[in-house]
Amino acid sequence: MCGRFTQYPTWAQVHEAMSIIGPRRNLRARYNIAPTTTVEAVRQGEEGREIVPMRWGLVPMWWKKPLKSVPATFNARAETVAEKPMFRDAFKKRRCIIPASGFYEWTGEKGDKQPHLFTAADDAPVLAIAGLWDRWSDPDGEQMLSCTMVVTEPSDWMEPYHDRMPVILDGKQIDAWLDGSAGTEILKPAEESALKEFPVSKRVNKVGNDDDPTLIEEAA
Repeated sequence: MCGRFTQYPTWAQVHEAMSIIGPRRNLRARYNIAPTTTVEAVRQGEEGREIVPMRWGLVPMWWKKPLKSVPATFNARAETVAEKPMFRDAFKKRRCIIPASGFYEWTGEKGDKQPHLFTAADDAPVLAIAGLWDRWSDPDGEQMLSCTMVVTEPSDWMEPYHDRMPVILDGKQIDAWLDGSAGTEILKPAEESALKEFPVSKRVNKVGNDDDPTLIEEAA
C-alpha cells in the first residue's frame, strides 16, 4: 500500500494541471506525509474544481463509532473500491484527485529499511493520484472532510519495490474520474515510463519528519 508521500506543488502548478478555481493560497510544502494528517485534495465543487484540506484516511459519513476506531482507510484497493462498504458510496458520488509530488516505498530488511522516492519521469510537478472523499460529523456535529488514495497492482517495473502502487491519472482520465463517467476500468498501473525512482535519506523512516526539503534529495 502507499503509506507515505510528498506534496509540495504551488497553487499555480495545481491550477495548471487541473484547472482549479478559487482564491490563490500558499500551499504548505510537505515532504513526508503520513496517514491521518491533513493533505490537499481536488474535488468537483458546485462552480468548478476546488482544492480542499482533508484528513488522509477516509471516514464514511455513516460511521458511528469514535474517530480513533476507524480502520486503516488511507488506501482503497482498485479491485474492490466499488463494492467495499467503506468506499462504495464515495466511489459513486465523491471522487477526488490527490495532487502529489511523489511517493515513497522501501526495500531492505526490517530495522534497516531504505526509502525510495518515486516522482514523475518528466519532472512534472504534479502526479494526479485517484482518490475518494467523504464528509463525516462527530457526535457534537462538527464536520470533517477526509480522503483516500486508490491503489492498484504494480507495474513490472514497480513490483520489486512493492506489490501495490497509487493509480496515477492523465489529463483525460482526470476529467472522466471526477465527473463519474469512468469506472474501475481506468484504475490501472501507470506506464513504466511514467515514473522514476531514487533512494533518499533514511530520515524519511521517522514519522513526523515532514518539513525538511532535503528529505527528497537523492542519497549519496
